[in-house]
Amino acid sequence: MPTLGPVRVAQLIAAVVTPHRFRGKRQFWSYCGLAVVTRSSGDHRLVGEQVRRKQRAPETRGLTRSHNRTLKYVFKSAALTVSRCEPFKTWYSELLARGLRPELARVTMARKIAAITLAVWKAGENFDGSKVIEQAA
Repeated sequence: MPTLGPVRVAQLIAAVVTPHRFRGKRQFWSYCGLAVVTRSSGDHRLVGEQVRRKQRAPETRGLTRSHNRTLKYVFKSAALTVSRCEPFKTWYSELLARGLRPELARVTMARKIAAITLAVWKAGENFDGSKVIEQAA
């Protein structure tokens, strides 16, 4: 990734060691502190003698609290950097145009960068920016 310089890459390698620890991007997001957490205690109610699930969606409580702080910093700072330059700048503008707050748009971009980093690292390939633009659009 162009936005991950030598210092961020060193921090990433020191924290993760091997990308094969994670089955997929969602586990990696959780480890990095970029996963969304939903918590609810009253999902079911008793109607007559039957237990039924409530129709309301569970409440979103924010990002996971148990995470590696270094990795969260690495990916959020990379998202801040990449939001100012192409090819991600147009995607960032589209996220803002859809009504996303700037903080949430940057977290979305941090997740994308983390997923790309994990995939490229697992495959042992070099980063190709043209593939990112196709998927983001």
